[in-house]
Amino acid sequence: GFSGIDHVASGDDMLLMYKIRKAHPGRVFYLKSRDAVVATAPMKTWSEFVNQRKRWASKTLVYEDGRIKAVLGFVYLFNCFFLLLFVMAFFGWSYIKLLLLMLAGKILAELFFLYPVAAFYQSRSLLRYFAFFQPIHILYTVSVGFLSQLGKYEWKGRRTK
Repeated sequence: GFSGIDHVASGDDMLLMYKIRKAHPGRVFYLKSRDAVVATAPMKTWSEFVNQRKRWASKTLVYEDGRIKAVLGFVYLFNCFFLLLFVMAFFGWSYIKLLLLMLAGKILAELFFLYPVAAFYQSRSLLRYFAFFQPIHILYTVSVGFLSQLGKYEWKGRRTK
């Protein structure tokens, strides 16, 4: 099942699932059950965290499904637009208003999707920090997305690209 994706250093689990979905359309489903949740330990340092995210994002161009690429591209460009608006905000009040309006819209839209997930994982109390961390999340998304397509990352004790 891994032929054709064996050249990708990590992400074989995700890529295999896409192959299975392609071979069996309409027959692969998400199992939303607490009994099916697999917990993994968080990264111990910021460096490990960023490295992990670079590794995950590095597979973006390997996905064959154009819809996934389109969504990932939209999310990346949308977050880049926030950085542009932040710079433009120094040149006029209208850019500040647009930045704040779009940030409020982003927060509300993401909360709409995130609330049921937080409820499922019994972590709704963490949502009180959500708006506060949005600027950090925007910077993180843009920087890791950019770095993931340029540089190397370390995984399982070896450096790879």
